[in-house]
Amino acid sequence: MKARGTTKSATAFRTISEVSSDLDVPQHVLRFWEGKFPQLRPLKRGGGRRYYRPEDVDLLRQIQNLLYGEGYTIKGVQRLLKDGKVDDDPDARRVEETPEEPDVPDNFEAVPDEAAMALLDGEEGAPVVALDGLSDTIRQAIAQVLDELKEARLLLAVGEEKEIREV
Repeated sequence: MKARGTTKSATAFRTISEVSSDLDVPQHVLRFWEGKFPQLRPLKRGGGRRYYRPEDVDLLRQIQNLLYGEGYTIKGVQRLLKDGKVDDDPDARRVEETPEEPDVPDNFEAVPDEAAMALLDGEEGAPVVALDGLSDTIRQAIAQVLDELKEARLLLAVGEEKEIREV
């Protein structure tokens, strides 16, 4: 048994409780990540006891940073890992994510509020949206969504005009 205050070598295997403590992530989250990220393959001994290799711990640290630090979704991190875009360079991980389709009930009716419409139109007096403190990734995503909304609005307007002409 190791004495308190001593540390393992960098090449030593770690238990789930050690990794959980080092990363400040609950053990159940580490087990959940194992199910979501097949690249994580800790050794399992008798009784299902897990032993994480140093490369497993590094990968867990990267997953933690992408999810909690960079704001990626589980699917986004899965895509990055699948595409081999996870490495030590944080700028290399900044790729555009395809957003998931939201679940919209069949009876949902979108009713835009006036402030949102003013923002889309770029009108004077439109609400000012504070983007300070947001990462470049989030800013880019917001700008992309705003452009898509403007484009959708134009398509709807053209469709309404065409419909009116046909009547």
